[in-house]
Amino acid sequence: MTTRVMRSDEWSKPPRPVHREVIEAEPPAGGANDRPPVLFVPGLGHGAWAFAEHWLEHISQRGFRGYSMSLRGHGGSGPAPDARLRDYVHDVTQVAAGLPRQAVLVGHGAGALVVAMAMARYPVKAGVLVAPVFGGLGTAFGLLGSNPGGTLPGLFGGRVTLSRDQLFSKALAAGAGQAYAQRLQRVPGAVQRQLLTRHEPEAPVGNPPVLVVGSPDDRIVAADTLTWVARRYGGSPLLFPGMGHDLMLDARWQEPIDAIADWLEKVG
Repeated sequence: MTTRVMRSDEWSKPPRPVHREVIEAEPPAGGANDRPPVLFVPGLGHGAWAFAEHWLEHISQRGFRGYSMSLRGHGGSGPAPDARLRDYVHDVTQVAAGLPRQAVLVGHGAGALVVAMAMARYPVKAGVLVAPVFGGLGTAFGLLGSNPGGTLPGLFGGRVTLSRDQLFSKALAAGAGQAYAQRLQRVPGAVQRQLLTRHEPEAPVGNPPVLVVGSPDDRIVAADTLTWVARRYGGSPLLFPGMGHDLMLDARWQEPIDAIADWLEKVG
């Protein structure tokens, strides 16, 4: 992987300013103040709430100051019906640059792709890619196979609708899964079209440690995709069998975030 220094399109046509929602959780009094802040970046359709539900508070209890943000057009951030991936990358780098210390970036789904792209612009302390969606026809066909009715409109500029069964394991109460699925927001058509192409982000600045986390039972991200992404960063994926795509909201949500916190403690 290589890093591009000049990005003329970004300085000639910068993303427009927008309000960004950021939710914060502080460690208990007397916690480990020397640890890097952790910024959670949700996937498409999800807002900051997706991490604030469980992982944000839990990572703060492990001694890390946690932040969860909403990309533009999501959650409580400003509207952006014409957003593209580069706009999301801009949002992440701007929020990360405003944190008190060099941050750990944790991205989920297509938010993991945004984090991977942001790591080529912002020197992270470490990166964590959870159930990463890097796009490509394989992702589109996988979605079509598991939910054709909800996916097909997206191929023609309409809304992609993810079902409860695509996002969660059967261990999560049906009512809870359905409620989460109903909170997902519309994704701009331009971004959906961008994800029809597989993306290979530039190399991270400074060669930071990167962890890939997922489930072999994910109905959106195939196991070989997890392996492919992990190998790009010189490792193997950390797998949690029996869980769905939204690991941070599924029934066994605590297992992945504890494993991530353990890993962060080791890499320092």
